[in-house]
Amino acid sequence: MRLYYRYFLVQIQSVLAYKLSFLLTTIGQFLVSFNLFLGVYFMLLRFPTIKGYNFKECLLCFSLFLLSFSLAEMFFRGFDSFAQIIGNGEFDRILVRPKSPILQVLGSKIEFTRIGRMVQSVGMFSYAVWQINIEWSMTKIVTLILMIAGGTVLFASLFILYAAFCFFTLEGLEFMNIFTDGAREFGRYPIEVYGKKILKITTYLIPYALVQYYPFLYLIDRSSNSSTLFLPILAMLFFLPCYGVWKLGLRHYQSTGS
Repeated sequence: MRLYYRYFLVQIQSVLAYKLSFLLTTIGQFLVSFNLFLGVYFMLLRFPTIKGYNFKECLLCFSLFLLSFSLAEMFFRGFDSFAQIIGNGEFDRILVRPKSPILQVLGSKIEFTRIGRMVQSVGMFSYAVWQINIEWSMTKIVTLILMIAGGTVLFASLFILYAAFCFFTLEGLEFMNIFTDGAREFGRYPIEVYGKKILKITTYLIPYALVQYYPFLYLIDRSSNSSTLFLPILAMLFFLPCYGVWKLGLRHYQSTGS
């Protein structure tokens, strides 16, 4: 943790060296995700509900999913740009250092500009909670925290999986963006609206629904099953196979020769 803390300080100093650039990029990140918000707004301006979910409920669902994605992208950005680290030979230097490769990749890039998206997430969440009038209990507060934590771990696992594939291909696989940026897009609505097949896939294969749909139903009192608070913890187990692929790739990695 001491090494990661040093990485963190270095990244902050790097950001503060170009304050205006950081500010403009952060605003840009806010505006990018604001387009998604506008999509939800205009859709539900035209149709009062989508499969029974109104604007406020969709906004709550979207805000939590976007916050999880933004946290993962901020702290695990090094894995998202791992193709460049492999391509320019930087990973060879990482391997000869007496520290964990995964920790070094983790600290190689911390994307503070994602704060722009987080600000939007918190704003949408605050508005939605105020409008829905959720009756909060300790179980619901724990559920909320686990939804955010579980979503962050899930997206971080996908970034690690993306990086692990780079060991075999030596370049980024663009189709993996379907599961990260694409998931952020369809996370605007409760996953149920996309149909039963998608709901099954996101329950048993890539468990987005365990951190978004099922606990969300409990939060808005559409489900009385408080055991759904454990589902985000179950989704965190998705990290294990992703980490396994990373270890497998690392074991078979040969230098790019760059």
